[in-house]
Amino acid sequence: MTTLRYAGSLRFCLALAVLGLAAARSPAQIRLRIDTSHEGPRINPSMWGVFFEDINFGADGGLYAEMVKNRSFEFPNPLMGWSVELARNASGEVTVRNEDPFHPENPHYLELRSALGAVSVINEGFHGMGVKRGQKYDFSVRVRRAGPGTRDLTVEIIAPEGAVLAKGRITGLSPRWTLHKETLTPNATHPKAKLRLTLAGEGGAQVDMVSLFPRDTWKNRPVGLRADMVQMLADLSPGFVRFPGGCIVEGRYLTNRYRWKTTIGPIECRKLIINRWNDEFKHRPAPDYYQSFGLGFFEFFQLCEDIGAEPMPILNCGMACQFNSGELAPMDQLDPYIQDALDLIEFANGPSTSAWGAKRAAMGHPAPFKMKMLGIGNEQWGPQYIERYAAFARVLKAAHPEITLIASAGPAPADDRFKFAWEKLRPLNAEIIDEHCYAAPKWFFDNATRYDQYDRSGPKVFMGEYAAQSVAIARPENRNTLECALAEAAYMTGLERNADVVRLASYAPLFGHLDGWQWTPNLIWCDDLSVYGTPSYYVQKLFSRNRGDVVLPVEGATQEINSPGAKLFLSAARDDRKAEIILKVVNPGPAPVAIAVEFTGAARIGRTGEATVLSGSPADENSLQEPRRVAPARERIETGQKMNYQLKPHSMTVLRVPAK
Repeated sequence: MTTLRYAGSLRFCLALAVLGLAAARSPAQIRLRIDTSHEGPRINPSMWGVFFEDINFGADGGLYAEMVKNRSFEFPNPLMGWSVELARNASGEVTVRNEDPFHPENPHYLELRSALGAVSVINEGFHGMGVKRGQKYDFSVRVRRAGPGTRDLTVEIIAPEGAVLAKGRITGLSPRWTLHKETLTPNATHPKAKLRLTLAGEGGAQVDMVSLFPRDTWKNRPVGLRADMVQMLADLSPGFVRFPGGCIVEGRYLTNRYRWKTTIGPIECRKLIINRWNDEFKHRPAPDYYQSFGLGFFEFFQLCEDIGAEPMPILNCGMACQFNSGELAPMDQLDPYIQDALDLIEFANGPSTSAWGAKRAAMGHPAPFKMKMLGIGNEQWGPQYIERYAAFARVLKAAHPEITLIASAGPAPADDRFKFAWEKLRPLNAEIIDEHCYAAPKWFFDNATRYDQYDRSGPKVFMGEYAAQSVAIARPENRNTLECALAEAAYMTGLERNADVVRLASYAPLFGHLDGWQWTPNLIWCDDLSVYGTPSYYVQKLFSRNRGDVVLPVEGATQEINSPGAKLFLSAARDDRKAEIILKVVNPGPAPVAIAVEFTGAARIGRTGEATVLSGSPADENSLQEPRRVAPARERIETGQKMNYQLKPHSMTVLRVPAK
């Protein structure tokens, strides 16, 4: 037997053991010793978070529960998402107008005129409207009577073939803009329903802000978020939420950048823009992809508070996406961008008597959101970014030293852009540097020790975007396989072991709509009725819900088997509140591995503990039909000062052992 000994330094980078493949009838064996009396680095309580970007219809048509697409007729093609229907022998017309609108920020509205019979407009929703039998749906619309004649509108939820699933009537139309509401209850479940508005008889009506929401939103908030999708986030127990992106922060051009100030206040004041992912990928065009900002910065902060996560907003730093135009705001015109950052801090943290704090209070949240982190730019690189980051940092750290600033290291984990960023950000005393990596599973397995040699005194790391790509970056053939999830898990053991360097980490992207995605893989998939987690989702959940408070050193040994070696990846931590030792082990190989674990330095080790195992075949993935094909299973296990456990092939295992 060859014993591998690891130094008990601050890095505690010992948690990678090299194993042999299983012999015909005997699994590989490894001995581990966990020293519970020697503490490694403290693990950031907010270590494992989530990264939200409105890609793959993640907000409009996803997390934001609005079911009507182009509800205010502000798309460049104002009737996109709508179709006109005339009853047989009917006479009428539908036009888009902008005279005397309901609100100047949303100036377009629809006018229906009928001279004979019925005139209808039908909204297709976001890839259809998923409705459930017996559930309540809240319809609302701003309406104004256009001239004499009929005063009624009919609103219906219909199946694609025309069958009426629910029906309501709006009566007594006024010559002034008036808000009307109806509750609709479908008599059947349908994944691709539509909404129909009908004007019958002679007359005219003008409509704007046409809206349909499920009554069952997160925390039952009117015009809120999809409850099932938020629940998936809450179940992760994320330490933070990074928002609103992603490349949409930058925009293809600066005129189309994300401006947080246009996303707060009454819904009708929020000005729609084109989504940066609208036609980014020619193989996955989304010409109907826009941002209504019904999910805006206030809702993001509120969501973070709801699920107990730290908010991490990212702001534009005067640079458009460098993969597109790379447009720059001149340095002498950067002040408005920096002022946006100062005003955001006041909006999030200022008293309700302050200018921006008062806007937060007017939206229903007088208390501060207690924001602690702020990202300057998304995925920028080069000297232009460094000089802009430096300008932001000078002002923000002088005004708000309590806010931790996050800088960018570019889109790749080791290229010249990355090296340049680290070289320049160190002397600027950058606090946290955001690193990104999308790569094949092999990269993640090979880089599980990436942070073992990082400078302990330098800037800390935020692994802000990462995901194993089963084929290649941004390829539509990518799949959320178990192999990819295990590669990420192996890498995450290295992040956890180096918790004194890596302070934050988040998988990306977060959501993907099965009928509207632009990028794959994604952590969570949905359609208009259902949502499910991928194997990668369950890996994230196993880490975030089994975080621990302090890293523990491990000493390991290997036993050679008569076949080539395979790798085992692990990290150990102590949960102070529950008084438990947590051992995370990834066995990506095709053979079982028997481990013999000895605990030292503890006054007492419990006799029973718990094992949670995620396993399957490497190509396995989840789906709407099999949402838990790959999902963790728990079991009680015998523990003690010395314990034995057999790891399944292609698995991640979390062992929790009581200890004092």
